[in-house]
Amino acid sequence: MTQSILAPELVELAARVVAANRRIGRTISVAESCTGGLVSAAITEIPGSSEVFEAGFVTYSNEIKSELLKVSQDVLETFGAVSIATAWAMAQGALHKSHAQVAVAITGIAGPAGGSEQKPVGTVVFARAERGESPDKVVADMRTFENNGRSGIRLQAALCALELLLPDSDGP
Repeated sequence: MTQSILAPELVELAARVVAANRRIGRTISVAESCTGGLVSAAITEIPGSSEVFEAGFVTYSNEIKSELLKVSQDVLETFGAVSIATAWAMAQGALHKSHAQVAVAITGIAGPAGGSEQKPVGTVVFARAERGESPDKVVADMRTFENNGRSGIRLQAALCALELLLPDSDGP
């Protein structure tokens, strides 16, 4: 692999994601908040990623999560931006706004501020939605990563999101 500005482990996992999805003919999209496009950047770092990568949505504000990905205001107000309900709605929105067969969403608190006792810095939520899959097959998880700085949390979150894009993944 040629030199990259991205972390080597991120590029290596993205290469596995692209190759695995290419093999099964599956297209993917990503809805990112706290990772700010890092997952999309890793995927598009891989030559040939255009065969599988449909779209990446960076929806940092609640307003854009609602407008672009159709996350309901009720979900955002009731559960908050960092919740399984919001991540699931983001993944569904990314699926509906693209032609992808699978979408992964990431939303969280990368810090250094913004955490609370219930959701400390390092709390990240992931969800995966697949076209044609019933809502009872939600793949979603909330993780709390060690607070090793904003960049470290974002890297850990991006790695987990990429894992969800591997075929037959059960979650991060």
